[in-house]
Amino acid sequence: MKKLTTALAAAALAAGLAGGAGAQTQGVSDDEVVFGSVNDLSGIFAAVGVPAVNGANLRFDEVNAAGGVHGRKIRFVVEDNGYQIPRAMQGYNKLLNRDKVFGMLLSLGTPMNLAGFKLLDPKGIPNVGPLSAAREMLKEPMHNKFVGFSSYWEQIQKGVTYLAEETGAKNICSMYLPTDFGKEIGDSTKDITGTLGLNFAGETTHKPDELDFVGSLTKLKAAECDVITLALGVRQAITVVGTAKKLGWNDVKFLNTSAGFLAVVAAVPGGVTEGLYASAGWVDLQSRAADPAVAKFMADYKAKFDQDAGGFAMLGYSAADTVIRALEAAGPDLTQDSFIAGMESLSFYDELADAKITYGPEDHQGADEVVISIVENGQWKVLSRQ
Repeated sequence: MKKLTTALAAAALAAGLAGGAGAQTQGVSDDEVVFGSVNDLSGIFAAVGVPAVNGANLRFDEVNAAGGVHGRKIRFVVEDNGYQIPRAMQGYNKLLNRDKVFGMLLSLGTPMNLAGFKLLDPKGIPNVGPLSAAREMLKEPMHNKFVGFSSYWEQIQKGVTYLAEETGAKNICSMYLPTDFGKEIGDSTKDITGTLGLNFAGETTHKPDELDFVGSLTKLKAAECDVITLALGVRQAITVVGTAKKLGWNDVKFLNTSAGFLAVVAAVPGGVTEGLYASAGWVDLQSRAADPAVAKFMADYKAKFDQDAGGFAMLGYSAADTVIRALEAAGPDLTQDSFIAGMESLSFYDELADAKITYGPEDHQGADEVVISIVENGQWKVLSRQ
């Protein structure tokens, strides 16, 4: 009887331990929490993804060197999607099932994030600061989703309104990738054109690897477009603006969103992008290089990666810092619910982004401002903050 009782007690203890291990929050141990990212490190938006990942790693290295958060180091695992959905899904499956990530951070691409939600949402995995400003980044169920800045829809609405008021533009057009990313920008262009009583004069759609835009620009020039909104790859947008100038079409205004709001776009040699507009969710980093917090970040980034820091490096650093703040607010007993509550409690001024960041139970968008800028002398110059 004693042996049977002992055996039953041992079995019960083993079952209890197994149950406890099963109930443990994925990606969390006593000394580590794991975040993942499905990013573009080699495709048409690598100029966005690579610096963003670097910026996040810089911030995580800082906090890990100081002992982590509540005794836990942060491990950041990044998978390259090459801006391709099949590769993105491979990355999501690996991160969720092999790496057992606690949350996702800075995943890039509207179509890739939307596909990933089908795997993340059933598990309640938090998705923080995606490198997409699509409105659908906060689609239902919204409780596990957090974005950093204004949406493409808002950026186009305010950008087109600004250009119509300032330049008298009447004919509005759009060039975009026929993806969820591009369609949001195209649809917002049509919507605000109708709201303002302007004429939507034409549109062209493009493949991600397309680099010859002579035919499309000739068509849009014949349509007498005054403003053309862009939802293209980074290199593509540069090529479009440069091709228009080669064709002698110098009075058209091109409007990019945060997807193309990069220092390298402004600094293309020969003034190729001079006069390009962008409507984004933050102020250009280089224009604030004299600010102490910005200067320190740029120096630290240069020392670590031997590269100059731009806006997306800053966004990566700031997104990682937001995660750290949420982990601190969540407390030592880290669960999905405590992390989400931590995110919803945040309200602070982000010195790097020059933005007020506020989240709440009904507000999962950190900053609301739209900043309209233009390329002048190889740099972005702020025209309006709305």
